[in-house]
Amino acid sequence: MKTKHFCVGVLAAVSPAVFAQSSVTLYGVMDTGIEYVSHANANGDHVIRMPGITGELPSRWGLRGKEDLGGGYAAEFVIESGFNTRGGDSGQGGRLFGRQAWVGISSPYGMLTFGRQYSMSFVVDSDADILGPNIYGIGSLDAYIVNARSDNTIGYKGTWNGFTLGATYSFGRDSTGTGNSPGQGTCAGSAPGQFTQCRQVSAMLRYDSSLFGLAAVYDEQRGGPNAAANFFDGAATIPLTNSGDKDVRVTANGYVKLSALKIGAGWVGRNVVTSSTTATGAHSNLFYVGAWYPITPTFIVDGEAYRIVNAAQDARATLGVVRGTYLLSKRTAVYLQTAYLANSSRARYSVSAGGGGTTPAAGVGQLGVMAGIRHFF
Repeated sequence: MKTKHFCVGVLAAVSPAVFAQSSVTLYGVMDTGIEYVSHANANGDHVIRMPGITGELPSRWGLRGKEDLGGGYAAEFVIESGFNTRGGDSGQGGRLFGRQAWVGISSPYGMLTFGRQYSMSFVVDSDADILGPNIYGIGSLDAYIVNARSDNTIGYKGTWNGFTLGATYSFGRDSTGTGNSPGQGTCAGSAPGQFTQCRQVSAMLRYDSSLFGLAAVYDEQRGGPNAAANFFDGAATIPLTNSGDKDVRVTANGYVKLSALKIGAGWVGRNVVTSSTTATGAHSNLFYVGAWYPITPTFIVDGEAYRIVNAAQDARATLGVVRGTYLLSKRTAVYLQTAYLANSSRARYSVSAGGGGTTPAAGVGQLGVMAGIRHFF
């Protein structure tokens, strides 16, 4: 017994990290409700349903862990699973941890992470885009932005004096071949002699203060077998089967806080370039501005307006959203929201990002209304 205590004491003195503090936290969101969408098919029929993917927020559960290694260093991990509340099925193509699955080291110099994780497009969108992954929002016009994540990824993010620098590099953005992001097809990874095949890179620079923030990001996806680019406007997807094909998004946005009022605005420029002689690329510009304000400590009103223009595919749309949220407690809220989307004569954007099946006829507008309940745990 004395020998045992002596060995433990020696280990503690030589390697304090062995006895460092560690923690694991279970967390999650459950969000669902009832939705009405007008002109939900080519015949102009409406639909009343429980949407499958999102409400105010996508439903998910996860585990977050951290171990203090001493000297400002820590080992951290996140595994996060998305699911659809209406049926209990898994999201992200049926992956167990399709939202995030990474491990890394944080230090005074930033955090280095390895695994499936968000690109910098998602990180930048989370503050200036007021409604974020709401069922009526930026995901209705470009579903990639609120699902911007990749497999086989090395990530870095560090913050100093309000400035944040971040970057990701993926060797193959969809290793399971389930369709990593909506409308992108599958792109399972690099191959011998094809180093850039299915590669994804993103880089971000942002500044945040107590009153305002500004950010910019570059996000590039390379092509590969079965990869494609979808502009979500009803036009056919653009094949990106060559490793030299590119789907690039450049984002600039910002927000300002005026007492309790928060205003955000931004721009996303997308450019698809293909080396194929039979397929042509396309370019779009997406603009948005929104505001968030607490009428009372328990009642919040927010909303946003969006405009997208894709001249190459002769598709344009304008989307307006208003949402009210009542906080029943710190964890539970109910909400009511409505949106209207106006399509140009050839566009077939859908107002709802709630799981597909609501694409209108070309040129037809849509009304969406949803009442829901959200709970954090």
